[in-house]
Amino acid sequence: MKYVSTRGIAEALDFEDAVLAGLARDGGLYVPEAWPEFSDDEIADLAGLPYAEVAARVMLPFTGGAIEFDELRDLIERAYIDFAHRAIVPVRQITEDHWLMELFHGPTLAFKDLAMQVIGHLFEHILTKRNQRVCIVGATSGDTGSAAMEAFKGRERADVFILYPHNRTSEVQRRQMTTPTDANVHAIAVEGDFDACQALVKAMFNDHEFRDGMNLGAVNSINWARILGQVVYYATSSIALASTGPVNYSVPTGNFGDIFAGYVAKQMGFPVGRLLIATNENDILHRTLQTGRYEKTETTQTTSPSMDIQVSSNFERLVFELCGRDGKAVASMMDDLASTGAFELSQGHLDHLHEDFDSARIDGARVKATIAGILSDTGMVIDPHTAVAVAAGQDWNVEGPVVSLSCAHPAKFPDAVKDATGRIAELPDHMADLYEREERMAVLPNDLATIEAHIRSEART
Repeated sequence: MKYVSTRGIAEALDFEDAVLAGLARDGGLYVPEAWPEFSDDEIADLAGLPYAEVAARVMLPFTGGAIEFDELRDLIERAYIDFAHRAIVPVRQITEDHWLMELFHGPTLAFKDLAMQVIGHLFEHILTKRNQRVCIVGATSGDTGSAAMEAFKGRERADVFILYPHNRTSEVQRRQMTTPTDANVHAIAVEGDFDACQALVKAMFNDHEFRDGMNLGAVNSINWARILGQVVYYATSSIALASTGPVNYSVPTGNFGDIFAGYVAKQMGFPVGRLLIATNENDILHRTLQTGRYEKTETTQTTSPSMDIQVSSNFERLVFELCGRDGKAVASMMDDLASTGAFELSQGHLDHLHEDFDSARIDGARVKATIAGILSDTGMVIDPHTAVAVAAGQDWNVEGPVVSLSCAHPAKFPDAVKDATGRIAELPDHMADLYEREERMAVLPNDLATIEAHIRSEART
């Protein structure tokens, strides 16, 4: 199994090199050269197996023989050993045809843990085998940063620097990034929005002198392993619920990684139906599906800050598919985005997009009403990102069961939950003293040279 860049210039890499590289040297994102397909019998054999066993079987074809099955399964079992729910990803029914898939039972209470805990062990496996170290840089709109720090804290072969938008995350999200005491993890509050943070990370990877000198690695969803770790829960849930036909998914969408994992599961043969891109007021993807024009606007702060994104990096992976894997065409579109803030999909591309995807835009008032409504109807408390997915799923005119992705624990967004329900969502015991822990972060301007200098001075690499 080789991995190719969405922009068609960078050399193809094997699994381990693609995982460590993160972003391709031509600025593109790595994808497998072909999608592995599971037969109906292979899919049926997964039913009822433990989550880690399914994960190993789903992920193994993508490794190209770089890791043996038993070793991969053991690695994944270690990654999930501290998850709070024995099912890892439980699915709960909220109406006759509407289900909630809970992805927040990991150590940082967000869906990012499902892939990030595996990546921490995977990086350690690869780096130990190669006797290498890595300096990991990442951008977060809220949840990726703490998940990366949790997965890599204390590891001798990795330093981690997470860029997040200053004063644009929830307090819980911020404190999860600024209170770890491990010397190898660092929080950088950037004076700008998430898109500025993401652009800085990409610029660091495109500064090849800095990239090579620091041996940069990435754990944002630009890293293929992040997507791969998320494919698994589409596989398990679709198998469990597909007795009457394909399962449809409503996905709260920011950087497009989570929903792209659903697309991958569908390409592999799992019974995934339609995929609903559920956005908040930062609705660039919804507008794209309506008009074919992908155009940046100003980022709006909402109660679902992890989705306050204009440039959805992983959409490039889907554009690559829409273009028939024509890297030159993708590169041209990305050049247009960089120079004009927009690019156009052809009618053919748009028709292809609509074969698998629908979209919806949910505003703050509807989010608040949905949180209150779900509590009243089911007794469950959901966070605002989950509410975006649920509200969109409620409005969706689609045949078959709908699964809305519940991507974060409500305690991560206590103000929004209290405003909607009057209740305080309590943190679990292992985070009960979060508000009392000392914070540690660097507040830096949106300036590449300043941030690179800071990383050089702090890294142990």
